[in-house]
Amino acid sequence: MTVPYDVIVVGKGNAALCSALSAHENGARVLVLEAAPEEESGGNSRFAGGVMRFAYESVDDLKRVTELTDEEIANSDFGTNTREEFFDDLYRLTSYRTDADLSEILVTHSLDTMAWLRSKGARFVPNFGRQSGMVGGKRKFFGRMPIEVSGGGAGLVQYLDAAAKKAGIEVRYDTRVASLIYDGERVSGVRAQEKGKPVELHAKSVVLACGGFEANPEWRTRYLGPGWELAKVRGTRFNVGDGLRMALDIGAAPYGNWSGCHATGWDRYAPEFGDINIGDQFQKHSYIFGLLINSEGKRFVDEGWDFHSFTYAKYGGEVLKQPGQFAWQVFDSKVSKLLRSEYRIKLMTKVSANTLEELAPKLEGVNPEGFLKTVREYNSAVRKDVPFDHTVKDGKGTVGIEPPKSNWAQPLDTPPFDAYATTCGITFTFGGLRIDRETGQVLNVHLHKIPGLYCAGEMVGGLFYFNYPSGTGLVSGSVFGRIAGRGAANAAKS
Repeated sequence: MTVPYDVIVVGKGNAALCSALSAHENGARVLVLEAAPEEESGGNSRFAGGVMRFAYESVDDLKRVTELTDEEIANSDFGTNTREEFFDDLYRLTSYRTDADLSEILVTHSLDTMAWLRSKGARFVPNFGRQSGMVGGKRKFFGRMPIEVSGGGAGLVQYLDAAAKKAGIEVRYDTRVASLIYDGERVSGVRAQEKGKPVELHAKSVVLACGGFEANPEWRTRYLGPGWELAKVRGTRFNVGDGLRMALDIGAAPYGNWSGCHATGWDRYAPEFGDINIGDQFQKHSYIFGLLINSEGKRFVDEGWDFHSFTYAKYGGEVLKQPGQFAWQVFDSKVSKLLRSEYRIKLMTKVSANTLEELAPKLEGVNPEGFLKTVREYNSAVRKDVPFDHTVKDGKGTVGIEPPKSNWAQPLDTPPFDAYATTCGITFTFGGLRIDRETGQVLNVHLHKIPGLYCAGEMVGGLFYFNYPSGTGLVSGSVFGRIAGRGAANAAKS
C-alpha cells in the first residue's frame, strides 16, 4: 500500500501548525486534520491574548524576535528574563513539581523558537498595553514579559496559517479524528469522520496536538472535581479530550497534574464557550489593584501576592470554590487608569456608585453588611508608611487581617466605585501524556516509545502543576510542536 503522507498532524492551533511546519521543513509530506470548520479553526491559540514568555538577557536577544527602534530602546527598560529567572518562576509557581527535563527544554529552547516563529512570518511587538508603565520618564516593563504577538493568539494562528499555505501543507476541516490505527506495534494513521463520513487516513507518523479536555464538562468533573462542570470555557468548544482518549486507548502513559488546570477570572455572564469576536476580553486581570469579594461579602485570596501574570491562572479556581461560583472585583477611582483594556469593553457585567453604601446592594448575590464590614477592616489595615508603585511588588500591604494583601494595597475610599462580576473561565487542562523530551514521541505506560506517535501543545503532561506563569502556553506549544514535527518527520524518513 502506498502511504500518501509521511506525517498526519491532528489539530490546527499553534502547536499543531508548528508541528506541521517543522515536519515539512524536515522533508515530510504533511496532512493537517482539524475537527472545527474553517471559520472556527485555530484551537485555543486563537483565543489567547498573545503574550510570550521566553528567556532573554538583553535587548540584543529581543532584537532576534522583533524590530525595535532606537527610540524604543533608549526610552524603555525591558528588564530581563534570564534562564535562571524563567526557571525560578516556573518552579516556584508549580510548587517545584514541573518536570525537570521538559522545563529545561522549554526554557533553553524558548528564544530560538521565538526567532524561528519570526522566520515563519510571525510578527512580534513590545507589550506596551498590558505589562508596562512609565517610571522616571522611561517605559518600564514588568512581569518579565515585554513581547507579544501582533494581533494576539488569533494573529499568531493567522501568521502560521499563511506559512503552512505557502509551504503547500494540506489541511482538511470538519474532520474529527476518532481513533488511531494501531496494530500493537506502531501507529500508522487515524480513523476519522470527515464532514460526517468515516475515513481512514494512513501515514508513517502521527502528531497529536488537539488540546486538552477543557471543553468536556463530563471529563472536567471526573478529573478536576465536582463543580468544574459549571466553569465557563474561555476558548474553543472542540477541545474535548479526543487526542488524550485515543492515545490512552492504545496504552499511552498519562502524566502531569490531571486534577489541575489554567482557570481565570471571567465575566460572570459570558457565553458557555469563547467568542472569537471578543477573544480574551471577558477576562478581568486587574484584581491586584482592588478587592475580590464573594457572596458573603468577604475577601478570600491575597489579591496582591504577585503580579497577575503569576496568580491569574490559579485564582479562577479560587473563584469557582466560592458560594455561587462568582466573585465581584471592586475598585475605586484612584486605580481607574491602571485597569486593563478588558475593563472597557461593551459586553461586561459592571455596577458603579458614588458611595460604598450605595454600591453594596448593587453587588448581585452579595451580603451588603458583610461587604461593608470587610471594606472597613481592610481600609484600616492598609499600611500608610509604604508608597504605592504599580510597576514593582511595592510591599504596600495590610497588617492584621486574613487573608493579607501583600502588595498594591490602597484604601477603598475615593469615589466613584466600580465593581465587575466574575466567575471561573477555564483555559486549558494540565494533565497530558508522557513524552520523550528529545523527539516528542509518546511513551507507553511502561515508558517505552510508541512507534509512530508524537504529541505537542496542551497534550504534553508534566509542565504545569497548580499554577502557571502567563505567556508560557503559546511558547511551550511552539517549542514542543517544533520538536514533535521534527521527530515525526525523521521517523517517517527512516
